Formats: sequence, structure tokens, C-alpha cells
Amino acid sequence: MDPGSGRRPGGRAHRAAGAARLPRLTTSWHGDNRARLQRVIDARGTCSGHTGAVAAFDWDNTVTKNDVTDATLSWALRHDRLPRPARWKDTSAWLTEAADRALTAACGAGAGTSLRTSTRPRCTDEILEIRENATTTSGARAFAGHWNHRRTVPEYAWVPQLFAGRTPAELASYARAARREALAAPVGATRVLGTHTVPAYVRPYAQQRDLIRTLHRAGFRVYVVSAGAEPVTEVWSRGVGVDAAHTIAIRPVLDRRGRITTRTEGCGGVPATRGTVIPYIDGKRCWINQEVYGVRGAAAWRRQPWERRPALAAGDADTDVTFVGDATGAHLVIDREKPELMCRAYDDADRRWLVNPMFIDPLPPRTAPYPCSTTAWTAPDGTPGPVRRADGSVVPDQAGRTP
Repeated sequence: MDPGSGRRPGGRAHRAAGAARLPRLTTSWHGDNRARLQRVIDARGTCSGHTGAVAAFDWDNTVTKNDVTDATLSWALRHDRLPRPARWKDTSAWLTEAADRALTAACGAGAGTSLRTSTRPRCTDEILEIRENATTTSGARAFAGHWNHRRTVPEYAWVPQLFAGRTPAELASYARAARREALAAPVGATRVLGTHTVPAYVRPYAQQRDLIRTLHRAGFRVYVVSAGAEPVTEVWSRGVGVDAAHTIAIRPVLDRRGRITTRTEGCGGVPATRGTVIPYIDGKRCWINQEVYGVRGAAAWRRQPWERRPALAAGDADTDVTFVGDATGAHLVIDREKPELMCRAYDDADRRWLVNPMFIDPLPPRTAPYPCSTTAWTAPDGTPGPVRRADGSVVPDQAGRTP
């Protein structure tokens, strides 16, 4: 105690001086978002007397414009780096007979060689159509069966499963090559793969790079949590100062020779499976609780007390809605018009939601309201329903408001 005042040395004047020394954001944001983010940094940074605050970011289309796992898949398809499976049905627990037939006809089957996708556009087309739309090029469902729709989505889990037989180091080398290519391509560039037109460029957003750097300087523990393939996400997250130990994504189980298998690590008491649990919607909460805060077993699926939740969380899609909503200081949303996330953001129940247009090529103003009161929420069995607040009340339909 300070014997002259009866106050701790870390009193109001000390805290104010500490806050003044905290690093400042330097880039431009929409509206008052920069000021609101700065207030969270000032209030929860180490110079204000706090320690160990966590910030968590989705990666694809939150920290970067465009998807880095898709960029890696694109590169691998053009350079014949996907191993050919013995049977396509082996690549996913939910792959349909129709998808197995379509892939076998377009790509062949039989382990031991690489797919010649660079010269087989039909094969590239089938793979991309299943990845993008969960259907074959003829329109048949590519996945069927039962899964928890708030814990996984088969077409996301399928991408690392396509690399079964490769090592994480090999997949990372493909990601590095794709990264060089995507950063060199001009903003707006596209390429045609088969009959699909896909983005040819990726850019880390300057604003998010500055935010992450500022959070680090203010003593925050910054994590990336992504539904992409972890060896790929690690290559990219390193570029904004987030190391592999702070990067969480789909983690393939390796065989005895260190090669990727079609099984993925589990969370929240769920063992390794063929993609039943990935960092997707509620799965992102589970992985943050488990890997960041050490919460084990079924408890990792539940919202934790205030002190065991991120101070700031950022995302762009419904896959991010649960962990972004768990943040205690700011819920940062990059607006890509994903319904459940935008319903919660515009409802702004705790007055801590920040909506920002995409920093590159933002969407035009939305004209139709989000169907929050009817179909914007997805139940574990996949059926749509209303978005509800913590007290059970239904969120009314919301109009988009960012330019």
C-alpha cells in the first residue's frame, strides 16, 4: 500500500498513465470501430494492470481476403499434388455413392499415384464442386448421413482428408508455394479451374495485421482459430506474427509414418474421428476452451465464466458465431452477409458488437432483412430456426446497415 494515501500504487492516476502508454491502432476502420477496439485494448492490456487477456481471430476472410485452404487446394490441383485414394468412399464418412461414382469416373481410383488433375479438368471440376457446394457436377448430393451441424460440415473436413498419405510438412510446402503465388497476384485476379472460376489472390488485411500487432504489444495472447487445415493455416498465420502454438485449425491424425490420415483430432471429450468434430460453430468454442483455457471433457462445449473467455473475438461467417459471441469486450464482425452472425451483430444485445465492411471489395448495401425470427439459426440436426438471445427471446428480423 502507498503509506501516504492508503491506495495501491496501481490507482486511478497510475492506470491512466499506463493506458496512455498502450500501443495505438494506426489504420482506418469503419465508423467508430477503431476507437471502440482501442478502448478494449486500453482496458484489458498489460499497461492497465491486466495480464493474460486473450484475443481470438478466425482466419479466412477475417484476417485475409479470400480463403487460404482453397488457395492451397487450387495450387495442388494445378500441380498434381493430391494423392489418388484407393476408394473415394474412404475419403469421408459421409460421401455418397453418387459422389463416389462421379469422382471415380472423373479421376480414377487406386492408391499409389498422384491424381493428374492438371490435365483432367473433369476431375478438378468434381473436386471443386463437392468442396464448394457439397454436390457433384450433375447436382447429386455429395454427402449424406447424420452429423451435428454445429460441430462439423463434411465439405470442410474433406479438404485435409484429400491429402491423406502426404505429410504435414508436404502440405505446408504446398501452402507456402500457394502463398507466394496468391500474394503476387493482383487484387481481383481470378483463374479458371475446369469450369470453375476461383480467386487467384489472397491479401492479409492491413487493419487486421495492425490490430494483431497492437494486441501483441499490449500484452494480449492472440490466437487464430480456423476451420481450415492446420498445416496450411500455420503457414499464413506466421505472416502476421501468430505462431503455430497459437494457431488452431483442423488437425489431422497422423499414421505411424507421420502421414496425414482421414481422421481428425477431437475436442470436448469426443475422440479422434473422421471429421465428426472440427473447429466449426460450437466446435470453435470447444477448441478455444480446451486449447487456450485448459477446459477438458464435455465442459469445453459450454460457455465459460467471464475470466475464461476471450476479451476480443473476430469472425466473418456463421462458423464463427459462437466464439465471437463469447467475447467479453468486443465482438468484431467482418460483414459477408452470413445470417446468424449478422442477426446477432445487428441485434447487439450487449452493445459490444462491431460490424465492419470487408476492407477489400466490400459488399453493396443489403436490401432484404435477415430472417432472424424464422430461419437464420441452424439446429444440430440441420433444420433452420429462429435466432434466440440468452434469455430465450427471439431476435427480430434485422436490416443490414453497413455500406
